[in-house]
Amino acid sequence: MSKSFFIWSGTCLLAQRADAYVGPGAGFVLASGFWTLTALVLAALAILILPVRLLLSWHRGKKIAAQASAERVVVIGLDGLDPQLVARWMEEGRLPAFKKLAEQGTFRPLQTTLPAITPSAWSAFATGVDASRHCIYDFITRDSHTYQPVLSSARISAPRRSLGVGPYRLPLGKAQVRNLRRSQPFWKVLGDNHISSSIVRVPISFPPEKFAGLLLAGMCAPDLRGTQGECTYFFSGPEPQDTSVGCCIRLELERGRVSTSIPGPANPLRPDGKRLTAAMDLDVNPAAELATLVIGGEKIVLQKRVYSPWITLTFAAGLGVRVRGLCRFYLIEAEPLRLYVTPIQIDPTHPHLPLSHPPSYAPYLARRLGKFATVGLAEDTDALNADLIDERAFLDQTYLLDDERQAMFFHALDKTPKGLAACVFDSPDRIQHMFFRTLDPDHPANRGREGDGLADTIPDMYARMDDLVGRTLEKIDCAKTVLMVISDHGFCTFKRGVNLNTWLWQNGYLCLREGCTHSAEWLAQVDWSRTRAFALGLTGLFINLRGREAGGIVASGTELRQLKAELCSRLTGLVDQETGETAINKAWDTAASFSGPYTDDGPDLLIGYNAGYRASWSGASGQVTEAVFETNTRPWSGDHCVDPRLVPGVFFCNRKIGIRNPHLLDIPPSILGLFGIEPPSYMQGRDVFVPAAGSDV
Repeated sequence: MSKSFFIWSGTCLLAQRADAYVGPGAGFVLASGFWTLTALVLAALAILILPVRLLLSWHRGKKIAAQASAERVVVIGLDGLDPQLVARWMEEGRLPAFKKLAEQGTFRPLQTTLPAITPSAWSAFATGVDASRHCIYDFITRDSHTYQPVLSSARISAPRRSLGVGPYRLPLGKAQVRNLRRSQPFWKVLGDNHISSSIVRVPISFPPEKFAGLLLAGMCAPDLRGTQGECTYFFSGPEPQDTSVGCCIRLELERGRVSTSIPGPANPLRPDGKRLTAAMDLDVNPAAELATLVIGGEKIVLQKRVYSPWITLTFAAGLGVRVRGLCRFYLIEAEPLRLYVTPIQIDPTHPHLPLSHPPSYAPYLARRLGKFATVGLAEDTDALNADLIDERAFLDQTYLLDDERQAMFFHALDKTPKGLAACVFDSPDRIQHMFFRTLDPDHPANRGREGDGLADTIPDMYARMDDLVGRTLEKIDCAKTVLMVISDHGFCTFKRGVNLNTWLWQNGYLCLREGCTHSAEWLAQVDWSRTRAFALGLTGLFINLRGREAGGIVASGTELRQLKAELCSRLTGLVDQETGETAINKAWDTAASFSGPYTDDGPDLLIGYNAGYRASWSGASGQVTEAVFETNTRPWSGDHCVDPRLVPGVFFCNRKIGIRNPHLLDIPPSILGLFGIEPPSYMQGRDVFVPAAGSDV
C-alpha cells in the first residue's frame, strides 16, 4: 500500500467534524507497473536534454541577475502585528531591532484587504490580487447546493469507484487534493524566471503547488483526523462545562491505572468509517504529581504542567496498513485526572497528505530539525476558549510551536543565499486573539480573571518578535539582501458580537420553519422557501439567489440590486442599543467593490464592523438566537475581522520606499521588481520602491 494515497479532509475550523477520503489500494497497484515504465522513459529523456536546459537556464538567469537590485529578499511575516502597538513599544524602548529597522529604512502602516481576515489577506500577499481574483473570502463558505459550510481553501475528492474485499473497501484510483485559491503565487513567477525560493508556512498554501523552489504548507492543512485541530481530553472528575470542543473521554482508574486508547482518523478501509485507535496504558502517581504512559511500546513520564516531546502514534487500519501521527501530552492534574492531548499532527516523516513541495522537503526538515507540528492552526485556541487548558498551558504550547518555526526560518535563511526566503509566524495572531483583554481593563472577558498576572503577555510577544528581527539583521548583508517585515492586518478589541442571522430574522429577511423561534448551527431550522438572505462565517452575508442557491427565491437583476442596496443601507451605521455605539461602520456590496472573475463566489455583502465588534460566535456558525448583540466573555478577546481601515498591518524594510501608503497587494510586484522581473499585468499592486508620481518621499 502506498502512503501517498491516504487522504483526510476537514470541513472547516468551525464545524470540528472530520470526513475521511482514502485511496490506498488496488487502483495504484494495478497501474503501478505501467507508470513505473513511463517514469523510466521520461527520466531518460530528461537526462538527454538536461545540458540544453541548464545552458538556457544559465543564460536567462544571468540576464535577469543583471537587472536585479538585490541578490536576496527575506520576508518575515508576523501575522497580526499591529502598527500602533509597535510604534508605542518602539517609543518606550522595548523593540530596539524594529526601531533600528525603522530608522535605517522604512516603517509604515500596511493597508490590508477587504475582508481583513487572515486567509484572504495572505492569499493577496501570495498572488498580488484581491479576493475577487484569488477567491478566498473567509475560512469557510457555503455549499450552494446544501447551505452547509465547506472549507474555502482546499477540497478533497474521493475516488469514484471502490472494490469490496471482504469487510474492506479498496478505492480504485486515488483521491484528489485541490488548493482552491485562484491565481498563482508570485514565487512561481520567480521560479519561472530561475529565481529560487524557500517558502515556510505561508497560509493557504495547502496542498502545495508545484514550482521551482521549496515550500512547507501552512494554515488550513488539517490534522490526522481531518479537522482543523481537534484535541483529546481525558478526565476522571467532573465533566468539562463545554464538551463540544475536542474529544472528551471519561476514565475510571483502578489504583491509579487504566488501559484506554486515543481516537484517531476514520478507518479508510472500512465502509462504516469507524475511528481507528491507538492503545495507551496510563499509570498515575498523585503524590509525585506525575503520570506514566506506555504507547506502542514506548514509555513516557509526564510531569505536571510540562508538555511532553512529540510522541508517535500508530493506527492500524487492516491489511497491513498503518497510519502515523504525532501529539504532545500535558498533565494538568493527577487527581482527579485531567490530561490534555494536542491535536494529532500528520507525521512529517511519513506524511499521508501532501505537506510540502517537493514531497521530500517535510521529511527532510523533520530529520534535520526534529519532529514538528503540521496542522495549519496548531495553537489550540478552542481548548483555551472551552477552559480545557488554561492560559499558561496555551502560552507554553504557542511558544514551543514558535520555536519550531524559528528553527525552520533560520534553516531556510542559511540554505537560501540568493533568491527569496519567506516565513510566516502565527504566534502574534494567536496570542493577541486570546490575550487582547489584557490591554483593555474594561473588557468583559476580564471578569474573574483580573489577577491572572498576564498583563505583559502581548508586549512580551512583541519583544520576542523583535529579537527574531534582530537576529535576522545580524545574519544578513543589508547591501545585498532586502529584508521586509510585514503583517497581514493589525488588531483591535472584541467585546460584542453581532448575530446577523438574528437581525435578518427579526427584520423579515430570514424565515424559520413553522413553530421555530431559533435555529441550531448551520441554519438547521431555516425555511429556504421564504428566506432572502443569510449569514455564515465571519465576513458577510449571502443572498438566497434563484439559480445559484438550491432553494433560491431572489431574482437576479433589479430585485437583487434593490435588496442588496436596502441591506447595505440598513446595516451601515447599525447601533448597539445597549451601549449606544455604532456596531457596523459600513456594509459593502461585493459586486460594487470588486470586478474579478470570482466576485460572485464570495458573500454578497461584506461587513465592516467597528472596533470592539465582530460577527458573534453563534452567528458565524449559522445560528438564529434571541438577541442580535452578545457580550463576548471568552478568552478570544481581540480580533481583526472588522472594517479594514481600522486594522492596517505593518511594513518594515531595510530600504527606503517611494510611496507613503503601501498596501499588502504591493508586496508581490515589489519583490519581483527587486529581482528585475516585470510583474504580470494581472497583479493589482505597485512597486513600492518606485517613487509614485508627485511623491516627495
